Amino acid sequence: MPNLPLTLACWDYDRTRPLIDGLVKPQGIDLDVKVLRPRQMFPRMLKGREFHASELSLASYAALIGRGECPFVAIPVAVSKFFRHGCIYVRKGANIRTPQDLKGKRVGTTQYSSTAVTFMRGMLKDEYGVEARDMHWYMGGMLKATESPLIPLDLPSDIRLDFVPEGDTLERMMVEGRLDALLSIFIPKLFADEWEGIERLFRDFKQIEKDYYSKTGIFPIMHTIAVRDDVVREHPWVRQALYIAFCEARDMALEGLWDTDALRLALPWLIDHVEEARRIFGKDYWAYGMEANRPALEAIGRYVHEQGLSPRIVAPEEIWPPIT
Repeated sequence: MPNLPLTLACWDYDRTRPLIDGLVKPQGIDLDVKVLRPRQMFPRMLKGREFHASELSLASYAALIGRGECPFVAIPVAVSKFFRHGCIYVRKGANIRTPQDLKGKRVGTTQYSSTAVTFMRGMLKDEYGVEARDMHWYMGGMLKATESPLIPLDLPSDIRLDFVPEGDTLERMMVEGRLDALLSIFIPKLFADEWEGIERLFRDFKQIEKDYYSKTGIFPIMHTIAVRDDVVREHPWVRQALYIAFCEARDMALEGLWDTDALRLALPWLIDHVEEARRIFGKDYWAYGMEANRPALEAIGRYVHEQGLSPRIVAPEEIWPPIT
């Protein structure tokens, strides 16, 4: 019986590269990997279901489940995890010294429903009592035109969200004093270029993130791998085959981190970071599967409801249904 041909869209991470290179092959599947940036593949998968399987925004996926409109079934894989305390930037003239100072301020973001911003808003509410309705939101491009929302937005009436008009950008608004803060998915060019008017809200964000993980057990998941539901209905074994392959690829990447013959020459500090990760998260510090990631899944399932992206809380078992 011939293998099943499937397209997979994902970015070129160390933990997906063995699948891209063909060093790891899912059993029974001929995988055609499309290497795309998340901002390229997400709209194509969410709006056009263009691929059989794809890396996908966890918040968008969970929100669609809660709405009863999800045409995907994910596997328990987290190809992107990232703490986001260091991704909140403030304008120095806006008098923002603490998270509570964000109340009443003008806050920009490129995608209101993105997983990164959803986790940041959830963290601000849980840890500091700052809610989405406390801020005036602006959605636009950092340096280019405003993008369409990843999923349709029907927000509560107490959420103030304006879309940045054509010809304007979030970074220009920051420079001109028309914006007070950014919840940014990536490092703003203003910050990278060391513009004197921008700084991080959390200066010692690394230690704050360690304390946050110690307190909550949440290692925020940004992206999962979702399979189209029509593929799962016709070939229910596909989720297991892909899950095993993603685990093998992840393990291959982790083993490479201990290749000191190569790493000590180019990146002598990398081993120290790996050892620190093991001290904080344990030996399985890039864990897939339900139990190790339950706190993050419970958080995102609650956040999409609290923030008006889903009409109900979404349970972890709905986000990552068991694989048999």
